[in-house]
Amino acid sequence: MCLGIPGQIVEVTDAESRLAVVNVGGVKRTVNIAFVVDEEHPASSCVGEWVLVHVGFAMSRLDEEEAARTLALLQEMGEVQAELDAMRDSA
Repeated sequence: MCLGIPGQIVEVTDAESRLAVVNVGGVKRTVNIAFVVDEEHPASSCVGEWVLVHVGFAMSRLDEEEAARTLALLQEMGEVQAELDAMRDSA
């Protein structure tokens, strides 16, 4: 399964190529922000914005509350997966 993960844009490194550094859970990665910029939201306005990151692309903008909820759910899913793995191993 492929998931989009919320991250916060911390730096626009190349506005013309639409590249930015995004902090995803403490890990910083360069991603393409072409899908989240337009005339109303130029690349220069993206720093501080939360985005949904998938395979190197910022797919959509999120507000901070939605990003926090999504991160919490992903963490919860990881805990559930660990429990399922433990149950499977003990059978």
